[in-house]
Amino acid sequence: MIGIVIVTHGQLAEVLIDTAELIVGSRPEAMIAVSINITEDVDKLRGKVARAIKEVTRKRGTLILTDMFGGTPSNLSYSFLKEDQVEVVSGVNLPIVIKAINSRERMGLRELAESLESFGKRSISMASGILRGNKRG
Repeated sequence: MIGIVIVTHGQLAEVLIDTAELIVGSRPEAMIAVSINITEDVDKLRGKVARAIKEVTRKRGTLILTDMFGGTPSNLSYSFLKEDQVEVVSGVNLPIVIKAINSRERMGLRELAESLESFGKRSISMASGILRGNKRG
């Protein structure tokens, strides 16, 4: 199993995990939330991410999901990138979290990260376009 750390501004990470639990029916194991308060010391924040990675790391690696490319949670997380051990995907949303939970046992770390990036792009839609019969991208 691949461990998952969700690193976001504010309490978004906790809410994503809590909501995913409601949908999948149980608390996801080897998954932890890290809330980032941008007023905190950067070294303290980096330590929070490091401790979370250590807590969830499994033989197959750790995936870090962040809320927004270029934001503090993502920038902190990029420093932990390590080929075949730690991967980072930015732009986390609820469909990505659920897909990660359901796919992490049957994919390798890189394959999972690539799959989630592609899936995340497809999981966004404009309702009026769908209702008019327009194809989804």
